[in-house]
Amino acid sequence: MAFWDNWGRGPWRQFDSGGGSGTIELTRRRPTVSLSKQGAATGNLRVNLSWQMRTTDFGERQSLRESLLRNPFKKLTPDAFSSQGPALVNVDLDLACLYELKDGSKGVVQPLGNFMGSLNSAPYVKLDGDDRFGSGTGETIFVNMDHKDDIERLLVFVYIYDGTPAFDRTRGVVTLYPSSGPQVVIHLDERDAQARSCAVVQIKNVKGEMVVRREVRYVYGFQSELDRLYGWGLQWGRGYKEKV
Repeated sequence: MAFWDNWGRGPWRQFDSGGGSGTIELTRRRPTVSLSKQGAATGNLRVNLSWQMRTTDFGERQSLRESLLRNPFKKLTPDAFSSQGPALVNVDLDLACLYELKDGSKGVVQPLGNFMGSLNSAPYVKLDGDDRFGSGTGETIFVNMDHKDDIERLLVFVYIYDGTPAFDRTRGVVTLYPSSGPQVVIHLDERDAQARSCAVVQIKNVKGEMVVRREVRYVYGFQSELDRLYGWGLQWGRGYKEKV
């Protein structure tokens, strides 16, 4: 059965809400929401990846020592005082998107290979830059929802271009900002220490209704493995970025 066979049925109309914050958090238990029913299937949809490294620095260790001196009988657990691997790792998270249009054309928008896409012409998906250092703004993909009738499906994914596999050391969040209505948040909190890629969210045109589905599915390979899992059928080759 295809991953999207059950879309439009079952409990997708339910979602976790951020209360008064104007957010919808997609979870494993409630993974889907309709942008159309939220009145958010027009204009530009902004998809942002932000992340920070999880570190155990000297300050945190010093605070723990002081706490133990004040409370000598407090149990010292390994997780509280140590971390797996080095405190700092070299990691470059990239945001990307596989697309399939109604006319059957398929491809990828990603920084690797400089496939930045286009917003006002096919594929109506555009990547705005490449953040190599985990800055506050992160990386952003724009989707022109005014052309939703031209879009069959999109798969937004994140991959580690270079350095140590470190999804278990990053605090990754993908946030969808529609032109109106609440933002949609997906936390990359099911960490896999050895994974190099993660299918985060799929956006599918279901009989004219734009439905967002949380995936958060980690794989040990790169784009070609995600392609195989989701049936895109593209040809892949090795690529590199220019050094900065």
